[in-house]
Amino acid sequence: MHMADALVAPAVAGAMYACSAAAAAYSLKQIRLEDDHKKIPVMGVMGAFVFAAQMINFSIPGTGSSGHLCGGLLLSAIVGPYAGFLTMIGVLLIQCLLFADGGLLALGCNIWNMAFYGCFIGALAIWKPMMKKGMTRAKIIAASVLGCMVSLQLGAFSVVLETTASRITELPFAAFLGVMQPIHLAIGLVEGLITAAVLVFVYEARPNLLYCSAPEESQKGKLSFLKTLAVLAAAAVVTGGLFSLAASSDPDGLEWSIERMTGKTDLEAEGGVYQTADRMQSATALLPDYAFADSQSPLGTAFSGIAGSAAVVFLCVGGCYLFRFFRKLLHKRVKSDE
Repeated sequence: MHMADALVAPAVAGAMYACSAAAAAYSLKQIRLEDDHKKIPVMGVMGAFVFAAQMINFSIPGTGSSGHLCGGLLLSAIVGPYAGFLTMIGVLLIQCLLFADGGLLALGCNIWNMAFYGCFIGALAIWKPMMKKGMTRAKIIAASVLGCMVSLQLGAFSVVLETTASRITELPFAAFLGVMQPIHLAIGLVEGLITAAVLVFVYEARPNLLYCSAPEESQKGKLSFLKTLAVLAAAAVVTGGLFSLAASSDPDGLEWSIERMTGKTDLEAEGGVYQTADRMQSATALLPDYAFADSQSPLGTAFSGIAGSAAVVFLCVGGCYLFRFFRKLLHKRVKSDE
């Protein structure tokens, strides 16, 4: 569901950057209040896993379309909605800058559409209430499927609203809505099943890693904290470096919907803002489209999966420790001034 720059007007892009920045600032505030340093490595490992999983487009039978994991609910069901949202920003930022996946101008839209709903609606409005009276495998599966389907529907609807507000005349509201919602309902179902499989594994291995787990869950589980993280880290490497080679080549839900409306999978936009954003993104995209430049070698895809996962770990973990460092430095200065 990564939007390209041509789908949004500069004013809409600016508004969505502001909305996403406000949600990020609030999340930072909440993370500071939690002050749980054990979340930092989990954010890095799960961010890498979501990045790798997003590289695998799965076909939607009978449609000619494909979908991929968004990952907002998956992250938030483990590290909580606020850390999950910040981790999703790290994933989307790496995808945008290093791989030119999603437009730079549209990054605020992509953060909102792909991260906000999964992390806050999926986790807070669906996952948390369903886990209130204790976790079970059945509850985890139900919350995962429902949360992902609702999140994807809201994200797809936001895409339609953003293109309509941007006056993209090739994508009239009613017709675009009519193709976007059904295909993302199917994608959301598959994402929900994948999310459920991962979360059930975590529940079996280390249930106290899950958001909203009861205190008594800390004594349960088949694996230690470090072993569970090691398994998830290994899964990220294998997924990004190997399974990504088997990704479907069919257009994703958004591209498929645009093709149904216009006969092509992408649109073009003219103007200085778009050209500037494109130049900036081209300068940072070392592996455009998850491949070596001017090469179709599968090694480029495998390398992109591993390198991108590592970059997400570095950004999430490094960013967290940097934030903690400056927070401690500021605290010391305040105390010295007193």
